[in-house]
Amino acid sequence: MRVLTLEWIEKAEGDYNTALRESRARKSPNYDAACFHCQQCAEKYLKALLQERCVSDFPEIELHRDALTVLDRYAVIFRYPGERAIKSDAQSALKMLREFRKFARNQLDLD
Repeated sequence: MRVLTLEWIEKAEGDYNTALRESRARKSPNYDAACFHCQQCAEKYLKALLQERCVSDFPEIELHRDALTVLDRYAVIFRYPGERAIKSDAQSALKMLREFRKFARNQLDLD
């Protein structure tokens, strides 16, 4: 596995852990941040996959297109005034991320 791929994975896992912490916080949870970090984790796993092979090598990625499209919105929508994430948004984002993360880690022979 390429060094840059491993760095993307490390960064992705940092975002994953941050999303988990924020979504589980009992005191002052930041669901906006949880959703944002779910999107960031998915994006970094996509970049890790692309470091190893081209997109056409992953036809199964189409199964995750809808979830990735939703997560993509979280890169911006909850980062600025006007929209606010609630607990169910964070839970939904984590569910979509977990499925994509499992796929990506499997493709990268990490699990």
